[in-house]
Amino acid sequence: MSRSDPQVAAANAKVNLGLRVQSRGDDGLHPIRGVFQSIDWSDRLQIAGADEDEVVVTGGSAPADESNLAWRAAEAVRQIAGSADPMRAELDKSVPDGAGLGGGSADAAAALILASRRYGVPFEDVRRLAVDLGADVPFALVGGTAIVSGIGELIQPHRDATGFAIAIVVPELSLETAAVYRAWDDLDGPDGPTHPEGALPPALRDLAPLGNDLYPAAISVAPEIDDWRAELEEAWGVPVSMTGSGSGLFAYFPTLDEAEDAVTAAPATARAARAVTPIDHGWRILEEGE
Repeated sequence: MSRSDPQVAAANAKVNLGLRVQSRGDDGLHPIRGVFQSIDWSDRLQIAGADEDEVVVTGGSAPADESNLAWRAAEAVRQIAGSADPMRAELDKSVPDGAGLGGGSADAAAALILASRRYGVPFEDVRRLAVDLGADVPFALVGGTAIVSGIGELIQPHRDATGFAIAIVVPELSLETAAVYRAWDDLDGPDGPTHPEGALPPALRDLAPLGNDLYPAAISVAPEIDDWRAELEEAWGVPVSMTGSGSGLFAYFPTLDEAEDAVTAAPATARAARAVTPIDHGWRILEEGE
């Protein structure tokens, strides 16, 4: 039996504070070890009953059909429940795609939660669906600060990172994750640049060094990213990193005000720019009126 009342969730983006990549395994996938951090930049998803199945997307370029990752997640839950009740998914996008911020994965995690509540499916059952939907989905179900390994399915929560803010700039290009991993293979699996302990906020220094092995591959696919990084480092006066497979770039600042000041100095051609803080959750059910 499905619930009749619609529920709405915030689906929070993430930043890869660090990402180490290993050579592709026999399954064709790359094991990773990364430090993932949820941030207060979110999409908004509602799943409600309907006369017929429907996907509605506003504010972004995510597909408004059954290929939408959030829809696929909700449909997988509905199949487990053995229900034929139609549903309507309304997704309001804020997090840019192709930026390494995990927006689509966050949407899928929120859809798993909303659909599990609608169709009465236990959380343990929907958690098993996460890794098949995407490598970042298991983390998005947990959120906060975590060390993520395997192919994304192994989540080791870390104490919540606090006491700093992050400035994020997304260049005027998007990168396909698969293309960046192929480039990494073609380059024989290079190590990425790292930031030493002294370049990190105090809350992250026990995790040092932090770096992103996909950075050399990303700039081989889109050399402009390195130009953006260099320009931001010159403007901000602090080291700038890339999140995930790109193209999003970020840097740490002691306060949100300083991160907001940094964002105002971002190139006007950026697809998006946002000052954010770390948060302890990957999704949140919104109250009426939020």
